[in-house]
Amino acid sequence: MYDPKSPKAEEFIDHDEILETLQWAQENCANAPLIDSILQKARARKGLGHREASVLLACTLPEKNAELFALARQIKQDFYGNRIVLFAPLYLSNYCINGCVYCPYHLQNKHIPRRKLTQAEIAREVVALQDMGHKRLALEAGEDPRHNPLEYILESIETIYSIKHRNGAIRRVNVNIAATTVEDYEKLRDAGIGTYILFQETYHKQSYEALHPTGPKHNYAWHTEAMDRAMQGGIDDVGLGVLFGLERYRYEFAGLLLHAEHLEAACGVGPHTISVPRVQPADGINPADFKDSDGLSNEAFAKIIACIRVAVPYTGMIISTRESGAVRARALELGVSQVSGGSKTTVGGYAEAAQGGDAAKDTEQFEVSDQRTLDEVVRWLMELGYIPSFCTACYREGRTGDRFMQLCKTGQIQNCCHPNALMTLEEFLLDYASPVTRDLGEKMIAAEIGNIPLEKMRTLVQRHLGQIQAGERDFRV
Repeated sequence: MYDPKSPKAEEFIDHDEILETLQWAQENCANAPLIDSILQKARARKGLGHREASVLLACTLPEKNAELFALARQIKQDFYGNRIVLFAPLYLSNYCINGCVYCPYHLQNKHIPRRKLTQAEIAREVVALQDMGHKRLALEAGEDPRHNPLEYILESIETIYSIKHRNGAIRRVNVNIAATTVEDYEKLRDAGIGTYILFQETYHKQSYEALHPTGPKHNYAWHTEAMDRAMQGGIDDVGLGVLFGLERYRYEFAGLLLHAEHLEAACGVGPHTISVPRVQPADGINPADFKDSDGLSNEAFAKIIACIRVAVPYTGMIISTRESGAVRARALELGVSQVSGGSKTTVGGYAEAAQGGDAAKDTEQFEVSDQRTLDEVVRWLMELGYIPSFCTACYREGRTGDRFMQLCKTGQIQNCCHPNALMTLEEFLLDYASPVTRDLGEKMIAAEIGNIPLEKMRTLVQRHLGQIQAGERDFRV
């Protein structure tokens, strides 16, 4: 039944294909000649198939695992350099009609307060986020046609883009909402969203249906085929992800790569991003209750990230504040290119925190492990040698979908991203950074200008930096 070009979920995520892949990977977990050949193929920066990557994930040879990690570091550097893009989630509503057993927003949870932001409250959240320095948001809302219809989402996006506060502006809204129709995706495209993100949660159909016992999300095919409909609706940047810990991680890894291969085969464009969240404690939610709660160690988690990076070298990889600073530092080294900072997973949490309160914490979707402020995260990244980037230029310059992928696969994207990272960092330093962060950042920018290969581009960036220092904003190349 396996067919990567098929529009049917159970044919491009074929259960038997995954089981055969896992068996083959286990049989070859110490096959040094085969592993050498797979690593050699990965060095060509053209990616790996799901079977090849699964062998690397299963590999038990320490010296080959060391080669894998070293290769992941180099591929990350080759495609994304030392830039890390920053974003924040914005929770609009925790009303939800689904019965997802791993999420406190599930319909059966009768004691969690339900809240939906008004447009005025959304504006206050956006101002609070702008006061932190954010330029890119990931919009989140539960699935509830009565409380959170698409019209509410579209109105909220319009509100977000309309708020100009001091030098602040949200330049790109990515959207993580429930699977919907082609017509609705067309409306989201017309609203100017960036990436449409939808986590699969698990690719194991039987587990998926058990974990989603009630509500529209119970429909495995409707959910799994959402990215195809999004692309049919004109959204050419989509983001995949599974919630690691719900099912055996090697199964999920193979399913995730099958999905990426399907998008390439059927739509001509692979995933713009891949997210790697893990189940975290929340109201009434204990990660130990799920199938792979004790199997996914930090070391195994790091290996997943490295294997995704070598298998899908062009994709952006995202890790959120679900993870600790130490785990995120390792993930950055091995492949992650986007992180959240100063995040609140509560409805109304940013404005509440800005006023010195924490009343919104009882609407938290999951516990935040990395609770540092955005300024602290920016400084931490620079201390690790990364350029914090608030860039949204590719979306606004039309470098999306196959155009982005072509630039990324050829390495040309760095000619845009490096200058844009430096200019957006300068904006942050002048408008929002603490003195110690500003001092560190100005030194980094001065050093990194010399790493721009084209003299013409270096001259342009230096001119724009001077204009930013004089009070102008929003330059991009």
